[in-house]
Amino acid sequence: MDPDRGVDQGKQGVTDRARVHGFAYAGLLGSLVLVGVLGMMFKATAENVAIADVVATTTTTTLAPTTTVAPTTTTTTTTTSTTTTTTTTTTTIPLADRELARIDSVAGNISPKSVVATPNGMFFAQNMMYRHSITVYNQEGSLLATIPDRVDLASYGVEGGVVARGAPVEAASTSDGAYVYVSNYAMYGPGFGPEPGDGCADSGWDNSFLYRVDTATLEIDQVIEVGAVPKFLAVTPDDQYVLVSNWCSYDLSIVDTTYGREIARIDIGRHPRGIAITQDSSTAYVTEMGGTDIAVIPLDEIVRPEVAIIPPNSVEAVIGEWGVDFEIGWIRDVGRGPRSVVLSPDDSTLYATLNGEGRVIKIDLATGEVVERVRTGDAPRSMAMSTDGEVLYVVNYVSDTMSKVLTSTMEEIQELRTADKPIGITVDPNNANVWVSNYSGVLQIFEDG
Repeated sequence: MDPDRGVDQGKQGVTDRARVHGFAYAGLLGSLVLVGVLGMMFKATAENVAIADVVATTTTTTLAPTTTVAPTTTTTTTTTSTTTTTTTTTTTIPLADRELARIDSVAGNISPKSVVATPNGMFFAQNMMYRHSITVYNQEGSLLATIPDRVDLASYGVEGGVVARGAPVEAASTSDGAYVYVSNYAMYGPGFGPEPGDGCADSGWDNSFLYRVDTATLEIDQVIEVGAVPKFLAVTPDDQYVLVSNWCSYDLSIVDTTYGREIARIDIGRHPRGIAITQDSSTAYVTEMGGTDIAVIPLDEIVRPEVAIIPPNSVEAVIGEWGVDFEIGWIRDVGRGPRSVVLSPDDSTLYATLNGEGRVIKIDLATGEVVERVRTGDAPRSMAMSTDGEVLYVVNYVSDTMSKVLTSTMEEIQELRTADKPIGITVDPNNANVWVSNYSGVLQIFEDG
């Protein structure tokens, strides 16, 4: 963390006044602005190599053989002189007693940085600047569409916009699966400067853009400008905001989905990365991967402006500005290089991967303390949770493995091989299969028992 930021080294109870850059809109009668629903812009970046001062420790892991354990079904038949009764009882084997097994692989013209499942059975793979595309699949792994990242920014309402290409990094779906937001590492076209790179300092890099994809048409229908090298993003469960971690501007963008615009930026520190949001949309946790801390953002303290309806065409107008003058809290010194974070189903526990230590940690949010940690493979990057909250699936970038960790005991109960450079992971909410994206150019689908 930059010492000039004056960050306190206490635990979660200590807060800092957020350095927040709000966006005021002036207009009708000095404070009224006609907004409509404007398309805006967005772009993103990815870590292809480990951060210089966040280096994973190398270990040797012996992998257990993989077997598949099927659910057990017992059938009992009782016969009398007049009737036959058949009773079938199905016993579901707990995830702790099952083993992951690969059931399919998906290749093609891809180099997937991430893969994200939607509630309506689609899987979005973001292929960075290496393929300049988003590829979309169904549950069986069949390709539904390839979406080029080339856009005419002016056609989306960007003043002075040009035709440019993006570099899709990560994606996040709305709660109903109607839209998917995609971050772009950088934009490539007239007027855009050089690509910053992952070792960037917070110094004058171009802003990038988010794309919004309509899943009914699988076309980009909105662009939203955010910070420099946006990476991870998350939609609040109430679909009100999209939060975006800007790797090279060291801050967090808050986007209001109603108006398709960035309403604030919050300084986080060196290389913000992972984001997790509580089920009631009140609080977000944001990792500082270039350090050792996790920021706590009180989303419920955002004050939304008043909205007026202007006749005769019922145009919406925003009166005033969004209020984002709040304090952010910190969970301090959790370990080197916190990257991916997920919350337990009851929001009482936060799990984080430590890219710089090769571990996954468990944080009690009532105290802000790390209560357990487990060694996985080298450079644990992305992480997903099973639908019941019992298991964490973690991809280890350097080890070329995936770890299965029990949340109750923080025990790694399985580690199995993946393809080269596993970097993204998601769980299918409909059948609990696990998808892994590998930079080497393949998606893999695993079944957990």
